[in-house]
Amino acid sequence: MRKWLKIIAQTGFFVIVSILMNILVEWLDIAIPGSIIGMFLVFFMLQMKWIRLEWIDAGASFLLAELLLFFIPPSVGIISYQNLMLHEGFQIFIVIAFGTAIVMAASGLLAQRIAKRKEHSQS
Repeated sequence: MRKWLKIIAQTGFFVIVSILMNILVEWLDIAIPGSIIGMFLVFFMLQMKWIRLEWIDAGASFLLAELLLFFIPPSVGIISYQNLMLHEGFQIFIVIAFGTAIVMAASGLLAQRIAKRKEHSQS
């Protein structure tokens, strides 16, 4: 029971950060999504040691584990736009595939750099 309360509280932290950053983005009229600014804010707070990883780890792990659930509404929405998918589906697929490849490559390169940096700092 305590584990679930911890996950709920930590997930709530992420939701609150996201909502606050969305409000800030709307107020400042910035062209960057609030969730992206929120990610940078959480990263900054972790780097400055204002929050500890243990304080948000269970909630972040839960959100990552349940990430598939966040893709269900867009998938259902695609069914509503069947005509669009018939006419523009191939172009949409190419854009999605290209974007996914770029994100995967960037993530892999970043992970390699971080691993090398950790390896050098330990030796």
